[in-house]
Amino acid sequence: MTNRGAPASRSGKSAGHSNLFVRVVSAVILAPLFLGVVWYGGPLFLVVLAVAALLILNEWSRISRSADFVALFAGFGLVVTVATVWWSSNFYALMILLDTMIIVGFLSLLSGRPPWSALGVLYAGLPVVALAELRLGENGLWAVAVILALTWATDIAAYFVGRTLGGPKLWPRVSPKKTWSGAIGGLVGAAAAACAVSLISGIGSPMAIALVAIPLSIASQLGDLAESAFKRHFGVKDSGALIPGHGGIMDRVDGLVAAAVVAYVVGLVASGGGDPSLGLATL
Repeated sequence: MTNRGAPASRSGKSAGHSNLFVRVVSAVILAPLFLGVVWYGGPLFLVVLAVAALLILNEWSRISRSADFVALFAGFGLVVTVATVWWSSNFYALMILLDTMIIVGFLSLLSGRPPWSALGVLYAGLPVVALAELRLGENGLWAVAVILALTWATDIAAYFVGRTLGGPKLWPRVSPKKTWSGAIGGLVGAAAAACAVSLISGIGSPMAIALVAIPLSIASQLGDLAESAFKRHFGVKDSGALIPGHGGIMDRVDGLVAAAVVAYVVGLVASGGGDPSLGLATL
């Protein structure tokens, strides 16, 4: 009995190391590409956001078993929303997004299915509007860099601190592997990463940005848990298999989705309804 257990244990560890290796390789390849798009900005950034939104919506629709014609209309609404951000303003883009959500919800009910697609429109569309508006601002590159840094730092720190320290589970029914120690490690990592971006760029107050990173990190972790709860509700482990080692795109951007929206709202309030990227920089 003991001899049989040992190889299985080694096999499990080997599989875990292999999966981590695949995750790292995928990140090393994809992260620079995305950062290049963020740096370039402009229409290219919006096109990438639109593609990402459509991929997210596709995974959401497949998981929630939405009707095909409902998903197609929702996708059309997302494309129009992104185009409106570029050609008009965030106000009109949000109005189109909300109208799309209402119509999609109505169409879902007509198809005899729960209106999960309506929530999918918001889930895929709100972060697109938030990131687009932030990037188009005067300090847009800096604002998006801060959000990406704290989101990635939250994931990385939470993963390694949680594996190292262990301890009580954060929400075992939804995400059995996440721990409170990992969550706290994620907060510290996010604050450090945001502070570093501020120090390197010379924009904003490093201490203020580090403090703002904490609620944004909490939002990121809640976004991760919400996506896990959504998948568990439908009995799905991964949202897809688009990214090797990471699953689908929803699995990769679940924290970014929430952090971007919260950062946009914070920046918008801080700027008095003006440029959200300036609002974040002047905290």
